[in-house]
Amino acid sequence: MDTRSPAIAATPAKITAEGAVIPILAAISVSHLLNDLIQSLLPAIYPILKANFHLDFGQIGLLTLTFQLTASLLQPLIGHFTDVKPRPFSLVVGMGFTLLGLLTLSQASSYPLLLLGAALVGMGSSVFHPESSRVARMASGGRHGLAQSVFQVGGNAGSALGPLLAAFIVVPFGQSSIAWFSVVALLAMIILFNVGRWYRVKVAALKAKPRGAETKSAFSRRRIAVSITILMLLVFSKNFYTASISSYFTFYLISKFQVSVQDAQLYLFIFLASVAAGTVLGGVIGDKIGRRYVIWISILGVLPFTLILPYANLFWTGVLSVLIGLILASAFSAILVYATELVPGRVGMVAGLFFGLSFGMGGLGAAVLGQLADHTSIDFVYHVCSFLPAIGLLAYFLPKIERPRVR
Repeated sequence: MDTRSPAIAATPAKITAEGAVIPILAAISVSHLLNDLIQSLLPAIYPILKANFHLDFGQIGLLTLTFQLTASLLQPLIGHFTDVKPRPFSLVVGMGFTLLGLLTLSQASSYPLLLLGAALVGMGSSVFHPESSRVARMASGGRHGLAQSVFQVGGNAGSALGPLLAAFIVVPFGQSSIAWFSVVALLAMIILFNVGRWYRVKVAALKAKPRGAETKSAFSRRRIAVSITILMLLVFSKNFYTASISSYFTFYLISKFQVSVQDAQLYLFIFLASVAAGTVLGGVIGDKIGRRYVIWISILGVLPFTLILPYANLFWTGVLSVLIGLILASAFSAILVYATELVPGRVGMVAGLFFGLSFGMGGLGAAVLGQLADHTSIDFVYHVCSFLPAIGLLAYFLPKIERPRVR
């Protein structure tokens, strides 16, 4: 039951941060950190796997593709299902798949077993992301951009910590040390179980409320379809370029500047840390000035820096990677919240679609770019990818969505 007074209910513009359920946002952000820390171990240990199993870049790309496909194809389906029938404790089950994937990767003795481990981690992700995104929105208190950014920054922080921990744990102690991270998965399961208890109560309260105008879009189906297509192309641009960094940046630095594996991992960590900072900025600024402007600036605004990167020395490569991560990362939270405002009442399906697309494009990008690197060079890959942010020009055609601004 909605316990707000009529005056408060009638003035959504006055929603403040006090309406957010801070402990739940913190818990879901920490869970995202732990989940993505585990997932980021896979690309972080590629140099070890490449040496141990004598893999080429095409096989490295296929590993990423396997993980991303199991993550991406299932997410919209799971999101749609839980829109209709919420499953508060599905987050714990999803993390269980991730735990199994970790253990499989740590003990794999052949390439097919590596693929199986990657697939299991992807399945865990397919459950985690749409459901946890819904929890973040439920706990937002109306500050959807901020809540989504808090949720996202946990994931980005985990993605940044993964390579760092891999550099200091997995590189010195070998593939079997991946199993040590099962403790991380177990901790995440404990946190998510408590989130599930809150989620169950919240779902029961929402079922008692009538579905109103908040489930109806202000735009025609055709306009929504065109806008979603544009957003998907922007996600393609962002994630295809990000795949070139997350999967091959270490190889690029080792090949071009002859740095050590550990130093290359540190550069990757710096890039991913800038991604975490950019994620927070994107959500906060989107709540202030509107998601459309953030989308426009973050995708197209990174173009000058990506064009310069292939010609920079080691110092400026580090600086440019920070600027690229900071600007490019601000897009996703804005895109996701913008899409849920285009299609209200379908948070799980929309989150699953865009998280799934992000993983799918990342996996496809890794596979395609791996093949390209095998046939040309890793340096050539970055020349090609530098033009991808030009797709951001399509943001001009997105409709303006007017929403009450949150203080």
